[in-house]
Order: sequence, then C-alpha cells, then structure tokens
Amino acid sequence: MARKELISKKVVLEGAFELLKEQGEENVTARKLAAHIGCSTQPIFRIYENMDALKHDLFDMARAYYDNYYLNHKKESAVPFVDLGMCYIQFAKEELNLFKMLFLSSHDEENTMYDLINGKENGFVIKELKRVHNLNMDRAQMLFMKIFIFIHGMACMATNGEFDLSKEESVQFLSEIIENFTKNQ
Repeated sequence: MARKELISKKVVLEGAFELLKEQGEENVTARKLAAHIGCSTQPIFRIYENMDALKHDLFDMARAYYDNYYLNHKKESAVPFVDLGMCYIQFAKEELNLFKMLFLSSHDEENTMYDLINGKENGFVIKELKRVHNLNMDRAQMLFMKIFIFIHGMACMATNGEFDLSKEESVQFLSEIIENFTKNQ
C-alpha cells in the first residue's frame, strides 16, 4: 500500500502565503517554509520544481487576495477613484508585505501595475473611468495615470508611517485632486 502524502500543494501554498503576510517575500525560503508547515524541504520540491514556481503561485494568490479585498471594501464616495484610492491606501497599511510584493516590485508584461490595480477580471479602473462625467476616452489613460500617481504615493507614504492623515482628510484630499484632474476631461 502506498504511503499517504500528508503535505499537499494546498498546505505548501497556504503556508507560504502565511509566511509572506507575516514576514515578507524575502523570508519565503524552502527551509523557513518547511519549518513553518512542519516538514522537510523534500515535500516542497516534490510539489514545486523550484522556489520561483512556488512564488509564481504565491503571487497569483496575493493578487486574488487583493481583488477580494477591494471587492469587500466599503464604497462610500460619489467621486470616481476615491474609494479605489482609499482601499489601496488601507491595503498598504494593513497588508504591507502583500502590498510590497504586488505593487513595489517588478513584474512581467502580464502583471503591470495597471493590470494589478484593475483586478484580474473585475475591471476596477474601467468601472471608475465610466463614472467620470464627459470623459474624453482619448485622455482616459492619462487621467488614470495622474490619479494613480497620487494614490500610489499616498499608499507608499502609508507603508513607512509618513502618512498621518485621517480617513476624512484623506477622502477630502483625494476628492479635491481627482475633481481637479477630471474637471477638464
């Protein structure tokens, strides 16, 4: 009778995700993961050819986590992009290590910053662009770029404690900036 495999791909991936959230991508090593899930490194490399393959799946898991995070974020603002921005900033504060992996590291052509913030299948950015009154579609990409530079900058400041605006101040600031950018579109 064959021996039952106790360490599954799901166990390895979920353990790696826990390590990522708690300690950051640089600490998702075969040895640390093995210790975390209570096995040797052998089951990890039975499941994954190498750590890059595991990190590819881990990236996809982090991306799905962000998509779900945004979908469950309370939408309160009538101003386009404010809720997206507030969610992005909150994600940076609450899920620093996931934020770093997704939004502060380089990626391939299929995972551009736009692709990540837009959501895998949900079109978060496209939905926000549709909320902009009288938007000249030829200028939509530039409008998003201007808005995202501010949102990303605020989120980056939040990752190191340099962002000390209250929620109300943040909403007001984003609303003013976004309304200025969208005024002449």
